Amino acid sequence: MSKLVVIAYDDQFRAEEVRTKLRKLQQDHLVDLAEALVAVKDDQGEVTLLQMYKPAAVVEGRKGFWNTLVGAIVMDPVLAMASDARGGAIRGALAGAGVDEDFLKDLAATFKNGSSVLFVLVRQANPDKVLEALQGTGGKVIETTLSHQDEAKLQAALSAAPAVG
Repeated sequence: MSKLVVIAYDDQFRAEEVRTKLRKLQQDHLVDLAEALVAVKDDQGEVTLLQMYKPAAVVEGRKGFWNTLVGAIVMDPVLAMASDARGGAIRGALAGAGVDEDFLKDLAATFKNGSSVLFVLVRQANPDKVLEALQGTGGKVIETTLSHQDEAKLQAALSAAPAVG
C-alpha cells in the first residue's frame, strides 16, 4: 500500500528541489514513487502544478484522490471551508477522496505566496537512505499516512542540519 506524504516549504523552489532528490533516489532504486506532485504559489498568488507523470499514468484507484486534491489546490483550499452549499459540496467531494478538513486547514495556513508544497505517494523505500538524502532540506510535514514514529523521523531529518558532503 502506498504512503502519502505532504511537505510544505516556505520557499517556492524547495519542493521541486526535494522532488528532484527523490527522483534521483528512484533511479538508484532506493525509493519507488507512485506519484510526486509539486504545487508552487508565486509571489503574486499564481498556483503552478508540476506533476511527475502524465495523469493517465496515475493508478486508477487513486485518480479521484489526485484530481480532487489538485482541484482543491487550484481553487484555493480556503474555498473548502466555505459555509455555503458550494463549500459543502467541495467538502463532501474531498472527504469522499480521503482528504479531511484539518488537512485543508493546515494546507491553507501553510500555502502562502512564495511557497511550495510536495505531495508524494511512495510505494516502497529504503527509509535510512531516503532520510539521509532529505536531511536538512527543511519543510514541515502537514499530512502523512506514515506511522507517528516514521513521521517524527522524517520531520527530524527535514529539520536537521544539512548533511555534509
